[in-house]
Amino acid sequence: MKINLRDKYLSKPRYDRYLLAGRNDHERAGNLYHANIALSKAFHPLISQFEVVLRNSIDSILRELFMDRNWIINEKLGFMSDESLRKSNFYLRKCVEAVENKSRKARLPITNAKIVSDQTFGFWTAIFEPAHYRLLQGQPIKVFKHKPSIENRASIYGRLEMIRNFRNRVNHCEPLCFHANHIDCSHALAMRINLYKMIEWIDPELFPFFAGIDNVEESIDQLLDV
Repeated sequence: MKINLRDKYLSKPRYDRYLLAGRNDHERAGNLYHANIALSKAFHPLISQFEVVLRNSIDSILRELFMDRNWIINEKLGFMSDESLRKSNFYLRKCVEAVENKSRKARLPITNAKIVSDQTFGFWTAIFEPAHYRLLQGQPIKVFKHKPSIENRASIYGRLEMIRNFRNRVNHCEPLCFHANHIDCSHALAMRINLYKMIEWIDPELFPFFAGIDNVEESIDQLLDV
């Protein structure tokens, strides 16, 4: 990419970090930028499929809790409207209503499956916030039925938040390969380990599926060779 186009559309400050890490070698900086995009691409299937597993697992637990396969629609006027959630501006309810309104505008049927599948990672992470978790009688923790006993709501929530924040960086191809101004993928590797822990805690039998779509380590090796 021409320098004027790069600085205009990718932004000079964004690219300069790669240039600094590449010791002012423009070719190396460009290769490193592309390698970071490849690393983001490698993480995407792991995170997206984890999100699918998480949301479907929570959906299953809450169907059982409410004895209602349409809980996500019907609980807008149930626990999602509890007065204790006013401080959060009834976040879960607003998320559900937003998807319903979008479906109406598109003239699509409003179904539990549609509402569940269209919720963001933030919605499912918020289930483990204290106020929601209390209203759900602590049932969401059952999703992680193979977790160590030391892990609790707070630690699970913390791990999910780390994945959510990392997911946002992946989706925007933000730098995953730096510590300060040095090339370092230790944080990315730690996030991969965290993902696999969470997957294993849901169901160890999921491990082969995720391993089959995982080329993060290969992408990191290629990046470190730049």
